[in-house]
Amino acid sequence: MDLVKKHEPVTGEQLGEYLDVSRATLRPDLAILTMLGILVAKPKVGYFYNGKGVDLTIKEIFSIPVDEIKSRPIVVEEETTVYDAAVTMFLEDIGTIFVVKDHYLKGVISRKDLLKVTLSGNSATTIPVSVIMTRLSKIVYCSKDDIFIDAVRKIVEYHIDCIPIVVEEGPDKLKIIGRISKTNISKYILDVGNRERGYYEKG
Repeated sequence: MDLVKKHEPVTGEQLGEYLDVSRATLRPDLAILTMLGILVAKPKVGYFYNGKGVDLTIKEIFSIPVDEIKSRPIVVEEETTVYDAAVTMFLEDIGTIFVVKDHYLKGVISRKDLLKVTLSGNSATTIPVSVIMTRLSKIVYCSKDDIFIDAVRKIVEYHIDCIPIVVEEGPDKLKIIGRISKTNISKYILDVGNRERGYYEKG
């Protein structure tokens, strides 16, 4: 924020140069600050400091552990059919399901994965999810002690909607304890923003 105050209007590229990082690295931070109204982004101009934020808010947002804002993970077993997984996804109103075996994470399935099976003409009632899931070696995840901004960066960098939160109990033994999604992120930012708005309105 200090750099924006000093150089406003300033672009993401310029901020990256000042901090010696890429614009992509800064994107999640800038998105959060803009959503909170602390920064104002004007196309083809740059970022301005809005003067409505407080350092405590920024510190809280960036440093809160994901374990404190996680949601319940929706899981299915490896033997679950694609059809049953699709029904679960519909009933739970989510876009990502995690595949487990003995409570350990083995894979992940998205709406796109289910759509591919349907379009291919294969029988969703007989194919197990283990055939179509993204396997453990390619899954992006967070540990329960990771902080909020780390999760945001991973979601932005890897273009995914949801990240599992796990406890590592050994090689390839990731016990899933939660999830953090774009919805979690949006709700959390909104809650903090509303709290700050109430603070300033009362003041």
